[in-house]
Amino acid sequence: MIYGKMWTVVKPTVGIPLMIGAVAVGSFSVHYAILTHTTWVSAFLEGGAKTATAAVAPAPTAPVKK
Repeated sequence: MIYGKMWTVVKPTVGIPLMIGAVAVGSFSVHYAILTHTTWVSAFLEGGAKTATAAVAPAPTAPVKK
């Protein structure tokens, strides 16, 4: 284990929850920053654009011979 000597200074009952809490706070802050500083994420989460899409014209048909 790379950080094996750390547990001689910090008890695992304190260090593990502290590390998990730090990761959680970092994750929430990154997600909050993305949500507040971009426009496309909130639009994506709300279901996309509210504008109507253009209608597609039907394909032309071949003339019928009589």
